[in-house]
Amino acid sequence: MSKKFEITDELGRLDKIVSELDSQISRSKAKKMIEDGTITVNDEKKKPKYETKPADIILVQDLQPKSVQIEPENIPLDIVYEDDDVIVVNKPQGMVVHPSAGHPNHTLVNALLFHSPLSTINGQYRPGIVHRIDKDTSGLLMVAKNDDAHRALSEQLKAKKNLRKYVALVHGRIKENTGVINAPIGRSPKDRKNRQSF
Repeated sequence: MSKKFEITDELGRLDKIVSELDSQISRSKAKKMIEDGTITVNDEKKKPKYETKPADIILVQDLQPKSVQIEPENIPLDIVYEDDDVIVVNKPQGMVVHPSAGHPNHTLVNALLFHSPLSTINGQYRPGIVHRIDKDTSGLLMVAKNDDAHRALSEQLKAKKNLRKYVALVHGRIKENTGVINAPIGRSPKDRKNRQSF
């Protein structure tokens, strides 16, 4: 299903505006979709840094196939917390969070669907998934069992009301015993599968 937005007073970078207009699209996802041409402005492909103007029509196309069935799988879960609305699971390193073309099964979503019904807000490919962590990262993931919980958790994340802490293992020599690295993290220009601080 495609979505169409008409710009009135939402002016700024296209990738930022799309992520503000559609809470299901992060800014990085918007950037990729713009670069792929699945987000257009006035039926034209633009760059993520394009500055929106009043009366621009932004079209967000959904290119996911419509008939894929995500199968529940009996995969053990390390559940840290659970109530009627939320599951907090400790995702192991190496497990993909949600199905995709390269990973149609054996994902965290497959395991979660076996365990419990999940929120439908993120569609059939990412049910219950409020935020994600990379395949090669282990850690806690909040999962919504229903749409109300999903909306509440999404708003908390957007308002930065949840604290996230990351611990990194480093190989090599470190001069200090303790410290803080306060730098943005992004894809490595040498290997897009890896992330690094800039």
